[in-house]
Amino acid sequence: MTGVPASAAGGSGAKPVRGGKLGTAAVNQASLWNIANILTMVRLLLVPGFVLLLFHDGGYDPVWRSFAWAAFAIAMITDLFDGHLARAYNLVTDFGKIADPIADKAIMGAALVSLSVLGDLPWWITGVILARELGITLMRFWVIRHAVIPASRGGKLKTLAQGTAAGMYVLVLTGPLATLRFWVMMVAVVLTVVTGLDYVRQAVVLRRKGLAAERAAAAERAAEAVEALQAPAGTAVGAGPASGQAAGVVGGVTDVRGADVRSAEVRDADVRGADVRSGAEARDAAEAER
Repeated sequence: MTGVPASAAGGSGAKPVRGGKLGTAAVNQASLWNIANILTMVRLLLVPGFVLLLFHDGGYDPVWRSFAWAAFAIAMITDLFDGHLARAYNLVTDFGKIADPIADKAIMGAALVSLSVLGDLPWWITGVILARELGITLMRFWVIRHAVIPASRGGKLKTLAQGTAAGMYVLVLTGPLATLRFWVMMVAVVLTVVTGLDYVRQAVVLRRKGLAAERAAAAERAAEAVEALQAPAGTAVGAGPASGQAAGVVGGVTDVRGADVRSAEVRDADVRGADVRSGAEARDAAEAER
């Protein structure tokens, strides 16, 4: 027993569910140093090795180009495995969501540029694909404050088509296979453009939702601040009825006291009047006796 919670150790603390949907907790708790992320980093390291193998001996040696193709194929295969492992064993992380497409673009960009430099691939194809990839990468960072755009199924299919076509160009092919690889590359270009437009749509929607959520949160905080400022004033105003009741009680007591005083004065006046009348009657009786 280490006494360290599973979440702190980088795991979710529960047995992974194969094929299950990932929640926010699973994404946050997955360790950075998991097998999926390691495969992604290996793919990044294969980029310079692939370029060195491709350009070895002038770049036209079939044997060295076969070695370069092997490095390229390993990089593409790791792309398939790291995504599958991350989804199947709850190893999805924000780092993986960002680093995985960057690794794809790095190996693909290196292959396309190298093939164009060698004269095997038209530069316009390289330009279209790289412009799309660079634009989508920048767009991911544009909306990363609001959400992370994961690689879609269309994006994975595009990557597969690009990898197949680029791999065929890396190998020294002639005849029908050389013609076939051109059409495979055309399919990859079409998928590149279509999925790029879909990513633009997703980014715009996510950014709008994120900005709307931020405005709603700001309005809520402003309303809470106004309520907090109005609370003391409301308490003072709310004390008015109680004060009025107290004043009424005091007034009632005053009225009672006033009535008592007036009653006492009336009684005193009656007594004095009675005394005066009694004195007058006594004098009248004395005079009558005389």
